[in-house]
Amino acid sequence: MELVNEPKTKRGMETLDKICMAAEELFSEKGYYDTGITDIVTRAGIAQGTFYIYFNDKKSVFVYLIRKLGSELKESIRANIRVSKDRYDEEYMGIKTFLNFVGEHIGLFKIVWQAQFVDPELFKEYYESFSKGYVKNIKKAQTKGEMNDIDPVILSYCLIGIANFTALKFIEFDNKNNYEEVVEEVMKFIKNGAFV
Repeated sequence: MELVNEPKTKRGMETLDKICMAAEELFSEKGYYDTGITDIVTRAGIAQGTFYIYFNDKKSVFVYLIRKLGSELKESIRANIRVSKDRYDEEYMGIKTFLNFVGEHIGLFKIVWQAQFVDPELFKEYYESFSKGYVKNIKKAQTKGEMNDIDPVILSYCLIGIANFTALKFIEFDNKNNYEEVVEEVMKFIKNGAFV
């Protein structure tokens, strides 16, 4: 089943964007279960029938949003690490990009965590997909001697966890909007560990 009926016109794309923006905001503010299609269309400023031109139901827009924003995040990270000189630099740029993206799309961050209750398979798919890309880069770095010989899957989840909980603390809890210092401290830990 298709998640979205992709529009063919510029106006159609604008309407789809309005729906997605409204849904992202509402899922973030009220949560998936307390958000109705009526809420989404009211926030988007469209008729209820228009919603059904694009999506079959609320779950479709939820899944579409997570996949779309997750894909945009991955693309943003890929673009920013292209100029990196080594794996350490890639990690630095990756975490910085992640924090900046989450700062701009706090809704994505919140709805991904809601997915564990709304659709556990989607939640798993989201993180497994990030891990898969990480594992490939970790293996390459290990082959070059840039990273220690640690199980790449375990290491990928450790790094994902660090990025996620750093975002939770400094963006969600503390509402920070400058992450330079945070990234520097995270990278100190990643490079040197916690123990002397």
